[in-house]
Amino acid sequence: MTPSYVDRDESGTGTGSSTGTGRDGVPVVRARRATLDDVPASVRLRGLMLDGMGAETGGPDAPWRAASAQWFAERMRRPDLFAAFLVDDPVLGVVASAVGTCDAHAPGPANPSGLQGHVSNVSTGPRRRRLGHARVCLDALLTWFREEAGVTVINLNATEDGAALYESYGFAAPRHPALQLRTAGASR
Repeated sequence: MTPSYVDRDESGTGTGSSTGTGRDGVPVVRARRATLDDVPASVRLRGLMLDGMGAETGGPDAPWRAASAQWFAERMRRPDLFAAFLVDDPVLGVVASAVGTCDAHAPGPANPSGLQGHVSNVSTGPRRRRLGHARVCLDALLTWFREEAGVTVINLNATEDGAALYESYGFAAPRHPALQLRTAGASR
């Protein structure tokens, strides 16, 4: 079972501290599993991520935000197939996230269950970037994939800024490249 929190001091060293500080008084960054109360923060962090990728996200009433809130709420009710891990800041609230979904694919020799994971919505608020918050969320998410979901294949789409983080975990380009088709009606 995945722990409620994954602790890591800001130097990147895991700790067992529950007090909020690690060795030598270094603050501990903790990831926790998202709940339904975190849907608004999840949508906000998704918007930050999309902005950073150059997408036009519109204002707070943009229709995609309500659809995204519904998507998060529905999936958070399926803890066997979905997990989101967040980092809270005592001043700023939720400042980082990593989201994972499980998808059933046809079984094969390298993946007899056919279950595959997908990492998305790895996002950190601008005032807390480069402090290891995304890494702590990703640590917790990958632990969930391995220990609870039983996933052995995990995919993601990386931005240039995030690629080094994912590569440090062993993510690499697949042997067969992924292609994408956008059908009529989708923005190009």
